[in-house]
Parts: sequence; C-alpha cells; structure tokens
Amino acid sequence: MSALTKPDATRKPLGPGPVRFERRADGALLVTPLGTLGAYPRRLTERLEHWAAVAPDRTLIAKRDKALGGDWRRISYAEMLGKVRAAGQALLDRGLSAERPLAILSGNCLDQFVLTLAALHVGVPVAPVSPSYALLATDYAKLRHCLSLLTPGLVFANDGARFAKAIAAVVPAGTEVVDSRGFANLLATTPTEAVDRAAAAVDPDAPAKILFTSGSTGLPKGVINTQRMICSNQQMIREAFPFMAEEPPVLLDWLPWHHTFGGNHNTGIALYNGGTLYMDDGRPVPGGFDESLRNLREIATTIYFNVPRGFEEVVHHLQSDAALRRIFFSRVRMMFYSAAGLPQHIWDALDRMALAERGEKIPMITGLGATETAPFALCVREDFSASGVVGLPVPGVELKLAPVGEKMEARVRGPSITPGYWRNPDATRAAFDEEGFYRFGDALVPLDAADLHKGFRFDGRINEDFKLSTGTWVSVGPLRAKLVAGLAPYVKDVVIAAPDRDELAAILLPEPEAVARIVPQGEDAATHPGLRAEIAAKLAALAKSATGSSQHVARATLLTAPLSLDAGEITDKGSVNQRAVLARRAALVEELFSNEPPPHVITIGITP
Repeated sequence: MSALTKPDATRKPLGPGPVRFERRADGALLVTPLGTLGAYPRRLTERLEHWAAVAPDRTLIAKRDKALGGDWRRISYAEMLGKVRAAGQALLDRGLSAERPLAILSGNCLDQFVLTLAALHVGVPVAPVSPSYALLATDYAKLRHCLSLLTPGLVFANDGARFAKAIAAVVPAGTEVVDSRGFANLLATTPTEAVDRAAAAVDPDAPAKILFTSGSTGLPKGVINTQRMICSNQQMIREAFPFMAEEPPVLLDWLPWHHTFGGNHNTGIALYNGGTLYMDDGRPVPGGFDESLRNLREIATTIYFNVPRGFEEVVHHLQSDAALRRIFFSRVRMMFYSAAGLPQHIWDALDRMALAERGEKIPMITGLGATETAPFALCVREDFSASGVVGLPVPGVELKLAPVGEKMEARVRGPSITPGYWRNPDATRAAFDEEGFYRFGDALVPLDAADLHKGFRFDGRINEDFKLSTGTWVSVGPLRAKLVAGLAPYVKDVVIAAPDRDELAAILLPEPEAVARIVPQGEDAATHPGLRAEIAAKLAALAKSATGSSQHVARATLLTAPLSLDAGEITDKGSVNQRAVLARRAALVEELFSNEPPPHVITIGITP
C-alpha cells in the first residue's frame, strides 16, 4: 500500500461538528452547532477574482468540443474573469435589473456559466429555467408561467433553433433573445469602470438567483437565492469537508444548473475552492451513460457527485472494468449522493471495490437540503453515514424539529436560507413558522434515540403520508426505503398506492440489468413467472416482519413502461414524483385493487 492510499487514522471524520440539543416545553427540539461559521465573501465572484490572481492559468471549467476533435475546451480563472467583466458590461448596457432580470433557457453550456457569473458579478438577478419546459412540453404552461413571473429583460437560449418554437410562443414581443452566436457579441463588449462600481455595490441580501421549484404540486415557484445564501453555504461546505481547502477539487458533473444541487452546490464548490469542473454530457439513463464512462476513464475526480441512479450505472461498469476502477478510485476523497436513497447493495459494492483498490472505504456522504436552503443544510457525519440518514445541521444552520401530528418536521434558520419566493408573498408566508424557521415539509427521527449526536434519519414527507380506510397512518418515505432494500436487486424505486383503501399496494420500478438476468429479451417482465416468484417471495418475507397494515404491501405490479419527464413523473435529476405517477397511472392503480386482478398483479396473502 502506497503512502498516498494509506488510511489516515488521525483524520477527523467528514461532516458537521459538535452540536447542542435543547428540548422545549412546546415539544420542539432545537439543534444548534457549537462555534461560529467562518468569514465568507459578500458576492461569489470575489472568489473568482481571488483565484484569477492566485492561479490565473488553472482551469476553472472545461467542456468537450466537437470543433476541437472532442478535446476539452478550457476556460482558466483569468480568462473567465475577463469574460465575466465583458458580459457584465453588456448586461449593464441593457439596463437589466431586479425588475428586468436575466432568464436562461438552456442546457448546461460554457456560455451559460459565463453569463451566470457575469450577472452575479454586477448584481443582476439570473433565473435558469428548465429546458424541459420548452423542449418536452406541448402547451408551454410552466415556461409561460416562469417568464411571466420574471418579466426578463434578456433571454439567453444557447440553441436558438431548438428553442425557437417555445420562444415564439411565450417570450413577449420586444424582449431581447440571445443565442450562442449572439453571445459572442456580448463578449465583444469593452468593460468600463461601471462594472467595478456595480460589483462594489452588490447587496449581499438582494436577489441574486431565482431558482424554480419542480412544480410537482402546481406551478413552479421562484425561490430567491441571495449572494449571502450562496456564499455562506459554500463556507459551510468547506468547513464540513476541510480537504477542499487543502487540495483544489476536481469534479466531473452532469447535474443540471437550473437545480440547486448542480447549479449552486457543485459549480460553487469548484469556484469557491479554486478547483476545476469538467462538464459531463452523459446522463444516467439508457443509452446516455457512454459519454460519462468516456469522461471517467480520463478524469480522476477528487469528489464524485451523483444521484442514486448514476451510482448504480457507475457500479455496474466499475465491477467489470479494472482500468476504469483504478482511475475512479485513484484520487477520490468523498462520494456524495442526493435526490433519493442509495440502495444498500450499491453502497456495499462501492465499499468492496474501494477496499480492494485503496485499502480503505471512501466516505459516502448525503444530507438534507432544498432549493430554499442553497442547498446544504443537514449533513451526515462520515462515521454515522447510512442510507436514509440525513445527519445534523451544518455550521451556521439552526435546526428545529417541531411536532406536526405524530411526526417531527424539520425546520431550519440561518444565513443560507431563502428570504422567500419571487413575487409570491402568500407562498413566502406559508413557508416559514412564527420564529422564522423555513419548513422543509420533511419529517425526521433520531438515528439512535439514546444518542442524538449520531444525527437523524428521514421519516417521510409530511404531505405524502396518508390514511388507510381503517384510519391507520401510512408513512410513505420509510416504507419506500424498506421496500427498495427488501426487493433488491430487482427494484430501484417504489410508488405506494392506497389512500382510503383497506390495504397497501405498490407500483414497482424495475432495475433493468437485474431483471434482464431472469427475463429473456422480448418477454414481459411484469408477467414472467420466474421474476414474479422472486418478487413475491421477497414481498412475503417483508410482510412477515411487518408490524401492521401500514407496513404490509398486499398487492404489487412491476411497471415496465418508462416514466415520463414531460408528465412530471420524474424530475430532471431522475427522482420519482409519487403524486404524478399515481395520477397518470390511475388505471393501473384500479387494476391493483380489482376484485379479479389481472396476471401482472402480484398478491401477497400473508396478513400481519
């Protein structure tokens, strides 16, 4: 074992530091980090200026470019600062402001990165809108809503031809629209002292970004992100993971920038800590992961971020590719997942391979965050990390667990929490309690009731839970996690169906590779006797350990048709929208509860 890979027994575990607990007479539990958060800049681009002076030639961001034969087009810190000042002047020349912000309708691209930093640099709010609202929608209702709410002074769409139809339908006449060719004209602007004056005058508490919620339960809300939120959150991340200050991080990331995980958390980590972000054009979807593999064979990352589905794809290829395995584990110091629970067999496989390659496990980190929290708010400690655990509040964030019915809702307060929703005072008032804590809507329970310092685990969404016809509450989040673990490796997620019914039913989302080992190509997995028998046996085993009807799934079916992004069944990050699936698959739910269920329905007769 080399000195580079030898485990460091003296290293402090990654994650939050010590906290204080206070139980109140109203039933709430306050959890407050000890110590104070370190200093952070007033605006994010102060870090760009710093690194442009300290490491001007270091690559900040890179993306493969067909014009370069597939090689990486790189932008250094010094080059980026020059582009940001030029584009910032162009935004000022157009009179953009909080009343006329910058709207971005684009997939991740270098031009978007430059424009976003330019807007942040000169104090112009920037709002990235999901490109799926333009490319996959038919009526453009969500896109029209977002742009009407924003009243943008400029809309950037990197590919004018792809977005032309949507732009013609929803962008108000007279609004300037710039594509990748027009972006070159923005960069040709000569910066003046006006840029420096605007940067110096940036208000850290004014709107800097407007990030839209998914709109899974209605039209998207515009979450205000301030410079203080973004900058304090990056300092929180750095203090939880101090190795970022020791070695400039190297990231390879595909996560969309109109989401807080990709657009705030990950891009911010690279910039704040003088690191390098390689943009990944791959996706953890069928036929889309080859590009990610190509990049992973070339880029040895120090931190690897992904959603659980992405880790499933990575594990499959790492197990069969020794060269890829060697590169992947050569420098990585932390892995981080978000958006959903990570299946235990995927976690175990990563641990086994890391031990074989490095002689140590690589910390797997997750937590609890939201667009409204910039997003880093709660995080696991490395030594208590497990699927479903969200940990403790990070430095600078106060956590309150408030009783709501039979559960404890997580609420947070601190400099990284949104002041509210863009032009939506009613939603803003509803999002906070009487003490100014933001309501997550997620319930938490202690990992160990005898030792709260181990942190908390996810106990479901308050508004996802429902009652059976017997009046028994069903806690959907924990039940889903239990089913995914118990039905591994054949099932990757579960949708629970049964409000006001006598018993629970489930729509099972298959893990294609595991299913393919049993079901020959071309056959229906939902009715294949071998797979049905495997799943029925696992469901029966789970039923035997169930403590009541709220834990016992009596009927299930395997969903072989793909979920629809356009219909909102899945988000851009790949997580499942339970409500949308149940609404779109109402006929399937009726079949599950039919008196004479069709052949694809699995029934479990064991009653706890």
